Amino acid sequence: MTDQVTEKQQKNTKQVDLIGGPIGRGILRFCIPLFMGQLLQQLYNIADAWVLGNFAEENAFAAVSSGGSLSFFVIGFFGGLGAGGGIVISRYFGAGDREKTADAIHSNMLFALICCVVATVVGLIAVPALMRFIDTPPEVLPYGLTYFRIYFGGISTIILYNVCMSIMRSVGDSYHPLMYLLFSSLMNIVLDLLFVAVLPWGVVGAAVATVVSQGVSALLCIVRLLRLQDGTGIRLREIPVWHGDLMKQILLQGLPMGLQNSVISIGNIVVQKNINAFGAHAMSGMGAYSKVEGFVFLPITSISMGIPTFVSQNYGAKRMDRVKKGAVFGIITGVVLAELIGLVLYLVAGDTLRFFVKDPDAISYGIMHVSVVAFFFCLLAYSHCCAGVMRGLGKSIVPMVTMLTFWCGVRIIYVTTAIRLIPKFTTISWCYPLTWGCSSIVFTIWFLANIRKLS
Repeated sequence: MTDQVTEKQQKNTKQVDLIGGPIGRGILRFCIPLFMGQLLQQLYNIADAWVLGNFAEENAFAAVSSGGSLSFFVIGFFGGLGAGGGIVISRYFGAGDREKTADAIHSNMLFALICCVVATVVGLIAVPALMRFIDTPPEVLPYGLTYFRIYFGGISTIILYNVCMSIMRSVGDSYHPLMYLLFSSLMNIVLDLLFVAVLPWGVVGAAVATVVSQGVSALLCIVRLLRLQDGTGIRLREIPVWHGDLMKQILLQGLPMGLQNSVISIGNIVVQKNINAFGAHAMSGMGAYSKVEGFVFLPITSISMGIPTFVSQNYGAKRMDRVKKGAVFGIITGVVLAELIGLVLYLVAGDTLRFFVKDPDAISYGIMHVSVVAFFFCLLAYSHCCAGVMRGLGKSIVPMVTMLTFWCGVRIIYVTTAIRLIPKFTTISWCYPLTWGCSSIVFTIWFLANIRKLS
């Protein structure tokens, strides 16, 4: 009877069965809504960038673009912690332990509320100092401070949405987060045009539109989880209950991911500091590129996000044959897609960058960067997919150490020394493929050494 109810509930909640059935089809069915959700989430940033780039001053666009690494410094840390909770939920769900699954879900929500308070305080305090640290030009600084004060004032909406989304995905439901994000994305675009193009409020309007829209998506997710009666939802009275063992697991899984994201952002802040030294045109050009990259790389991002859930559920169910086959399928698919995307981006770089920024000098900086990194997207995809497999297996320390070493440490050392020897903008760009390649080598060595343990 229990199994029949579970199957019926899975149909009702749009859950994808990742433990049985064809592996490739299951992963793709799960990842397609992830892709659509990531696509819609990028619309938040793209709407801000397009509206600011076309209806506000160039300094406003430069401020929001160059400050992306600052927001990720805080969001990446707490987002990694939340993702760790999703892996814990997936493992108990795959093992069929519904009581532990429910406890893990409520522990993740309690953890999210704690993160909301800490992230708001840290963000509001740290942003002014960090924007000055990266040598933001005086004419750009006021715009950046205004935008990110509002942004971090409402960061709880972003954290809650991502945690609720992670809970749904951990049990195979990637459909409902997509639907909620679709609604809020449309709202974001309308509010962007209203607040920036019509009123006009400039960076204030862009920030308010983002916070309000994310708040709506978070609210929809919470309402959905409150209505679920199959043990995969939330009960308000159970959120304050402290489960020390589960909190420990969430921290053990999430802390390495959070530290990795946050510390890597420090490396990117140093890179941004060197970019800023080339002036506002370079800042705008790289800001436009970051928007393009975030958009075109979504298929690979979605696969790397889906792999940990697939691996963790099957690992909990002790289906190691499926773990190995799913890992291989995900990595190969990600690498092939990434290289095709890099080729297309190289051919149409100018047209895509022009969508976000009109100044020819700014576009030229973006094109220079694309010419260096586009053909090495395969290495970036390989590293992300390998890291996803390891996290699904509970080995989150390995990708953390690897990426911190190369994507932060080596990247900082390279940028700060190489730019003095070769003071060209493309010298900065080369830090990315070089560090992607180093991490890919380490991940390959780890898999070759541990492949038999997965049998």
